[in-house]
Amino acid sequence: MLALIILAPLLTGIAVLALRRAPEAIALSGAAVGFLAAIGTLANAESGNSSQLVLSGLPQMPLRLIATPLTAVFAAVVATVATFVLVYAVGYMRKDPEKARFFGILLLFVAAMQALVLAGDWITVLAAWELIGFSSYLLIGFWHGRAGVASAATRAFLYTRSADLGLYLGIFILIGWAGTSEISRTLAITGSPALLAGVLLLIGAMGKSAQVPLQDWLQRAMAGPTPVSALLHSATLVAAGAILLIRVAPMLPAGALFVIGIVGGVTAVVTGLIALAERDLKRLLAASTSSQYGLMLLAIGAGVPVAALLHLTAHAAIKSTLFLGAGVFQHDRDSTDMDAIAGAGRARPLVLGAFGIAALALAGIPPLAGFYSKDAILAAALAASGAVWLAPFALVGTVLTGAYMARALRVLWRGDVQPVSSEGMGWMGVGMAVLTVLAAALGFSFVPLEHMLEAELPPEGLAMLLGLAAALTGLALGWFATPERLMGPVFPWAQAGFVIAGGMDGLAVRPAFALAAACERFEQRLLAGQLAFVRIVGLGTASGAARFDNRLYDATNEVGRMNMRLGIQADRTDTQGIDVFIFGLVDRTIALGDRLRRLQSGLIHRELALTVLGIAVIAVLLLIIPFYP
Repeated sequence: MLALIILAPLLTGIAVLALRRAPEAIALSGAAVGFLAAIGTLANAESGNSSQLVLSGLPQMPLRLIATPLTAVFAAVVATVATFVLVYAVGYMRKDPEKARFFGILLLFVAAMQALVLAGDWITVLAAWELIGFSSYLLIGFWHGRAGVASAATRAFLYTRSADLGLYLGIFILIGWAGTSEISRTLAITGSPALLAGVLLLIGAMGKSAQVPLQDWLQRAMAGPTPVSALLHSATLVAAGAILLIRVAPMLPAGALFVIGIVGGVTAVVTGLIALAERDLKRLLAASTSSQYGLMLLAIGAGVPVAALLHLTAHAAIKSTLFLGAGVFQHDRDSTDMDAIAGAGRARPLVLGAFGIAALALAGIPPLAGFYSKDAILAAALAASGAVWLAPFALVGTVLTGAYMARALRVLWRGDVQPVSSEGMGWMGVGMAVLTVLAAALGFSFVPLEHMLEAELPPEGLAMLLGLAAALTGLALGWFATPERLMGPVFPWAQAGFVIAGGMDGLAVRPAFALAAACERFEQRLLAGQLAFVRIVGLGTASGAARFDNRLYDATNEVGRMNMRLGIQADRTDTQGIDVFIFGLVDRTIALGDRLRRLQSGLIHRELALTVLGIAVIAVLLLIIPFYP
């Protein structure tokens, strides 16, 4: 089943791209098989059985896929969200002429993500990490013909690739120090190597999980289709950074944990403010994704990675539901701008209801899934050694979550009702309904999940009260007050994404492009100088080099003219010789066939006459030709 989790989406994705027929049916079958295999693996892990698949890889570094309780949970989350996002996509992409390419790339992306979460060695992690980065680039840039889409995909690729340097260096340190690429054995490293590797892995995770200051690319990645946004933000690409840190948490020393917690806390607040100031629903949800993954990193930094896992699981269902609902409203209004979608929810009460359940779950309202996962994070922050730093970040992040989700609900509720089309809503509604149920009810599975992982959460009494108060406060502020009033002088800065000195564009992206352009110009000048030097040295003078160039140019032209003459002559031979002979033979054969066809008239008396004539001819020949014994 381990292999099937990856092979089912991989092979069906290749089949969709190769056949270009019935992409929906092939994609759903592959996702369904992968989903069943993931659930079977989870059930097997829950019963206490771990499995491993070892493949030949590098010398003394085999490739491994492992199904421990932790990796089985990750695989089940990815498979579940991917399956029902694909169901939604059947309706969403029904009219797109390139839907075969869409489903094929999406399935390859899911296969790469499953390889990442099930990897038992760092070589497989690196390979899967690269594949999800490349396939996400293709998915974000799916509508590359539209304005701004290609640049958004390139920006996402460059931001995450820049941070991937930290991942590579961290993995090299782990493998070099432990002498093996097996993840479980490298986690036994302690001391300075563990601290350095942990900080470097954090840099890689910051890029994928869009943590400050690398958060800008995620909001611009909204250029892709809505199912892509739903999948990237919930259980796959952006989740990769948090999944990486959850898996290496047993190795991380106190210093690395503190840095991770501070990065997560700052991101939760900063991107929460950006989300509150947003004027576009999908960009609001994108900023919210960075904020929620910031809370997960905060929980890891507090030393309770299981709290981050619970919130990752709940957030996967919640955020996919929110994005799928935003996609419905975008279909209705051809935009996700706040002014354009005002009142869009009232025209679709069921979709608004699902969106509202997910929004309240994300805010942390009981008994929805987000309530239990947020309490776990707050409890972890309050019990941490750095609670004086982490707890305020967690509380402010929770208030901001309630505020920006209440603002989104208010915009969708207040406004004019416009007529809508029900085309494609069957598939879209089924996918969204299942994920909404999960967003509401997943919290009840968290206690069994803790037992399966053999993990224990800190006491949640105070955290529950503080979390509920923060969520209700945020909802009230977001519903009754405008962002301008709430944020005061910070509002313009938040609207601009808290850009300092041009942000990452000014500090890294534009300087990198400028450096590349300067290197290209230098290379061209260097090449020109080398050519000039060769000409002068080889021919004595520059004028001699010029004459040589002219002669070479004339000779090249003469060779070209000769080839043209040969081509013309060959064309004449073909058209006036070979073609005439072949077509003449064909015409004569057809004419002969017409004549012979006349003999086969189907008239009995004519057939009998021909038979008698034939017998007569044979008899005459027998009489005339002498017989020799």
